[in-house]
Amino acid sequence: MMKYQKELLAGLVAGVLVFAALIGINVVPFVLFIGFVYVVANRFWLGNMHSKAGTLLSTSTKERLISFDDIGGQAVAKQELLEALDFINQHEAIKRLGIRPLKGLLLSGPPGTGKTLLAKAAATYTDSTFLAASGSEFVEMYAGVGAQRVRQLFERARDAARKQSKTRAIVFLDEIEVLGGQRGKHSSHLEYDQTLNQLLVEMDGISNETDVQVLVIGATNRPDLLDSALLRPGRFDRMVRVDLPEKDARLQILQVHTRNKPLAPDVNLVQLAQETYGFSGAHLESLSNEAAILAMREGVAQIRQRHFQQSIEKVMLGEAQERRPSIAEQHRISLHEAGHAIVAEHVRPGSVANVTILSRGDTLGYVRQTMDDEAGYLQTEEQIREQLWVLLAGAIAEELTLGSRSTGASGDFQKAIELARRYVLAGMSPLGIVDKSVLAKNEFCRAQQVLLKDVEMAVRSYLAEHMSLLTQVAAKLQQEERISGTCLRELLAPVSA
Repeated sequence: MMKYQKELLAGLVAGVLVFAALIGINVVPFVLFIGFVYVVANRFWLGNMHSKAGTLLSTSTKERLISFDDIGGQAVAKQELLEALDFINQHEAIKRLGIRPLKGLLLSGPPGTGKTLLAKAAATYTDSTFLAASGSEFVEMYAGVGAQRVRQLFERARDAARKQSKTRAIVFLDEIEVLGGQRGKHSSHLEYDQTLNQLLVEMDGISNETDVQVLVIGATNRPDLLDSALLRPGRFDRMVRVDLPEKDARLQILQVHTRNKPLAPDVNLVQLAQETYGFSGAHLESLSNEAAILAMREGVAQIRQRHFQQSIEKVMLGEAQERRPSIAEQHRISLHEAGHAIVAEHVRPGSVANVTILSRGDTLGYVRQTMDDEAGYLQTEEQIREQLWVLLAGAIAEELTLGSRSTGASGDFQKAIELARRYVLAGMSPLGIVDKSVLAKNEFCRAQQVLLKDVEMAVRSYLAEHMSLLTQVAAKLQQEERISGTCLRELLAPVSA
């Protein structure tokens, strides 16, 4: 609406000036006056925008300082970062040796792994002023605004350091792929490119002779989108990978986030660390917080292990649904999840942590498994087949007991197809080593179908031999709605023996 009001006003003024000129009035003074007013108003408007952005970008000096000790896990990332930051702390030594100071550090990794916390800890470690901004804050439809904000951000960093009598400042740019994306991809206007060019200029302007040394720390989960000019030495000199934490790191993170919480004696953080495979630091913080909320709802003074167990499901799948399935649907869901659970225990004994038919998020039931071996950079042929066994077991259990399948297995099938595709492309199928670009489409599909059919027949045979056990587990699951892995293994004990 504001845009159209401006256009109408401009059209009205132009019409008045044209009419005045037609009746013989000298409009030149009016044109000059209107131009002067426009320039002043435009500068005032931009200044307000920058001042508002500046308020958002700055961080309070009264905020509690974060150190590397406050960050659980990420030992490798912290070590790499500390080695780079030591160049800043030893400023006089590197100046004497003629070493160029670092201009930028790039933190890359999945969301929620602690990149912002690492940047704040870096400011504490180097005794630097800390300013933070998001890449999206610099991109506007008005040409020149983004570049002006970049200039202002660096100037504000230097001014803030001077006011605090510091010689160092850290500018943290989150979501830097928005600001520093590859140039030439935005054909509508060059605002993105101008903003990135200004960032490159500011980073190049840093030298040993400035009274305030500015270090740029960027964070992204898509480093492949960044412009090559940003990634070259002299801009971002170090690239630190911040990965999802492993089991020991998850234990450290849980210890950090529960140190101010009253824990009951039955809380086993080691077990929780094992059961939260794939969780980021943000997930684990949310897990601790949700467990405390559950304890408060129950009116108990301490957080118990069951609060954490329920919170794992909430963090993974979402809040429990109010609408409950019908009795017939609950029976089918119980058989489906029982099939998953029994086969999971067969292919990897002791792996099931929990089985539930309570609806959460988009799921009607869920089997949660633990991961004992986390050195999983590679997948073997046997591991892929084991995963396929578990994925197909739910639908086959429905078919064997009820005579038909349901749409509840569609998500399992999608995962199974992706695994089968990976299996064939890795050269594990009878086709041997293949190139998808030259392989006939029907051959590629047939190889996947052969694998899936082979696994399906094996799972069908196993479940058919254990039909009584399948119905027993499903009945208990439908009655109690949730059973633990320990309870499941007690039911399976006669078969295992």
